[in-house]
Amino acid sequence: MLKLIILDRDGVINYDSADYIKSPDEWQAVPGSLEAIAKLNKAGYKVAIATNQSGIGRGYYDLNTLEEIHKKMFDQMAKVDAHIDALFFCPHKPEDNCDCRKPKPGLLLKIAEYLKIDLKDAVMIGDSERDIEAAQIAGTDGILLGSAEVPDLVHAVELILNLKTDFGQSRFKKKVI
Repeated sequence: MLKLIILDRDGVINYDSADYIKSPDEWQAVPGSLEAIAKLNKAGYKVAIATNQSGIGRGYYDLNTLEEIHKKMFDQMAKVDAHIDALFFCPHKPEDNCDCRKPKPGLLLKIAEYLKIDLKDAVMIGDSERDIEAAQIAGTDGILLGSAEVPDLVHAVELILNLKTDFGQSRFKKKVI
């Protein structure tokens, strides 16, 4: 039974930037994304965020700034009765070869352990192939945003909420929507 939705942050909840989101002012929610999270909360799902934040490792911003960015995000979520049950991030640069930077599954595994939910009862929603690859390596399903069918988080959440049957043996397993 699906219990956990894991979201990438940049490009899913908020607009992404090739120059990184380096300040709270640069963090801007994608229209409808916060309300979509509230719908998941109201439907009884745990919602977590797994996000690569290599801007820290690159020296573009520090942990205090990241905390301020997340405070803005949480404050805006609260205004629409949305909340996040867990947030894990990777501060490393790609060349650091850590186990937490997606497409490696470390963040997803940490979320599952923290929330005590088996990843077979989860789905990862992301905007890049590395999000889906991390999900598949971790043994969970993935929904890739950006297609005509599932352009954004709003549509992905509607897809999940409208499923009439359990994911069972993985409705999205190794299938990118």
